[in-house]
Amino acid sequence: MHWIDWLVLGCTIGIIVAYGTWKTRSQNNLDSYIKGNNDLPWWMVGLSVMATQASAITFISTPGQAYHDGMGFVQFYFGLPIAMAIISLFFIPIYHKLKVFTAYEYLECRFDKKTRTFAAVIFLIQRGMGAGITIYAPSIILATIFGWNLNILNVVIGVLVVIYTISGGTKAVAVTQKYQMLIIMMGLVLAFITILKMLPDGVGLNESLKIAAMGDKLNILDFDMDMSKRYTFWSGITGGTFLALAYFGTDQSQVQRYLAAKSASESQKGLLFNGLFKVPLQFFILLTGVMVFVFYQYHKAPIFFNQAVLDLMEETPYSEDLHAIESDYSQVYVARQKLLENQKDVNISTEMKKLNLQEMYLRNQAKDLISQALPDVETNDKDYVFISFILKYFPVGLIGLLMAVILSAAMSSTASEINSLGTISLMDLYLSHREMEMPESHKIRLGKWFTFGWGIVAIAFACVVSLAENLIQLVNIIGSIFYGTVLGLFLIGFFIKKVKAKSAFISGVTVQVLVILIFVLSSVGYFTIGYLWLNAIGCLGVIAMALILETIKIK
Repeated sequence: MHWIDWLVLGCTIGIIVAYGTWKTRSQNNLDSYIKGNNDLPWWMVGLSVMATQASAITFISTPGQAYHDGMGFVQFYFGLPIAMAIISLFFIPIYHKLKVFTAYEYLECRFDKKTRTFAAVIFLIQRGMGAGITIYAPSIILATIFGWNLNILNVVIGVLVVIYTISGGTKAVAVTQKYQMLIIMMGLVLAFITILKMLPDGVGLNESLKIAAMGDKLNILDFDMDMSKRYTFWSGITGGTFLALAYFGTDQSQVQRYLAAKSASESQKGLLFNGLFKVPLQFFILLTGVMVFVFYQYHKAPIFFNQAVLDLMEETPYSEDLHAIESDYSQVYVARQKLLENQKDVNISTEMKKLNLQEMYLRNQAKDLISQALPDVETNDKDYVFISFILKYFPVGLIGLLMAVILSAAMSSTASEINSLGTISLMDLYLSHREMEMPESHKIRLGKWFTFGWGIVAIAFACVVSLAENLIQLVNIIGSIFYGTVLGLFLIGFFIKKVKAKSAFISGVTVQVLVILIFVLSSVGYFTIGYLWLNAIGCLGVIAMALILETIKIK
């Protein structure tokens, strides 16, 4: 990158860390440290909730997902507005009435301490892994492209986050996230406008969308009832609703954001704000990825987007075979340019689709060859599409801003996660099992040490995790394995008063084991089921088993 890009990147990140640390430097009681004195307005709550979910993975992986597979991934978010309405109506009033510090306090009030502890441990497991992935996501991409040391990057990103999160707790996370979201939105809009301007004369948004349609990138809705498909309207509206209910309604990294609001109504407004704007935001990010696809219809795209791997291939006996595939790939590009020069041809759509299929076939051939030559190298290059495009084509200054977007997103989501991990460890595992009271100052020190500890765990996990799947899918898969069970416990607590503690606890533990077993069997090929359905299976399974156990009056 140019020195101007480094200056933009360094100043942006440095100012955010310094501001968050200074602004919230004096947190002298537990309510202030965990709930930010309950003085956040609804718009800050909404931005904080949105920023927590909008990790670096969103801006690295989502455009690449759209480039390869089109806009269908947006169906994943269709259940989110429904979930926001349900949480606003039922969850938030209960949380605020009980004045809880964590979501899992409610489970002890409704059931017992072991049910609270079970839900808290599940949260710590899945969110601990999630925090590591949110650090790892930008690190692996930047390390690969720039040749930097991956572990050093993990440590740098993690330490920056830990500094202001430990210093100011929940409020530090919230006050920094509003500026991080501003940087993110500004960067996205500038990126979209820049791509449009780089297209040939006479190719505007309408023409771009026509070309994208020829590549089957605008197929947004899929009403197929096949449960093996990951993204359909039905999996989004059902599995997506259950996932969003669990994530926003029971995941402490989100609950802690809106528990810091001035009132229940401010929390509700903040969540509804998120419900209204999250789907359009994801649509816009996906559309940006589609525009990258359109750009590469007029410019030759790499046959494999991870250039570092292509460089390694040059040192193997398979390099000549790869060159042969690249030669055929170049011919497809030349044929496409001839078609685009004569767009009045009535057969252009059919011919473009044929060329796109040929290009996909050649890409897969290249990936197979890379697997043979470099068996330890990841051949999934979706996560490299957008960032390699930025570095190659974007102007000086904007590259630094887009890198700041990626790192700001990583920092905002990681800060929320380790903040909530520290809170759960303090409140649900330590203080809830301690009978003797202790001074507020000691509780805050413990909270900071727990947060520091989880920061170390997240950094360590980031250093050992391997790139599997598209990163944004990996995060959602981990969540889907665990979220449904916890959501089921909360829904029983809210709506099924006859179910008692023992039935709830046994059903929660049993169904969680079954969901993990279903996922493992699906992964090894015994059957296939889209991961979004795991949320519904876990939730409904817990409710059904608890009702059965309560009916037979288990002793």
